Amino acid sequence: MATPTHPRSPRPAADGVEVRLPWWAVALPAVAFAALLLMIINPGQAHAATSAPALGQLIEHTFHLLAR
Repeated sequence: MATPTHPRSPRPAADGVEVRLPWWAVALPAVAFAALLLMIINPGQAHAATSAPALGQLIEHTFHLLAR
């Protein structure tokens, strides 16, 4: 007795893969990135950033230039 075969889809496999992410898969990395960026911008509030305040000043100056 032969097993039934499934018909092939009309689209070829080379079209690409469609991936749907849940909302939190995009939101959580964005929130984490924003939190780390805020720690760099405000070096007075972050304890580890006190040794290199120039980096925070450089990023803050860049943001001021981009805001114009």
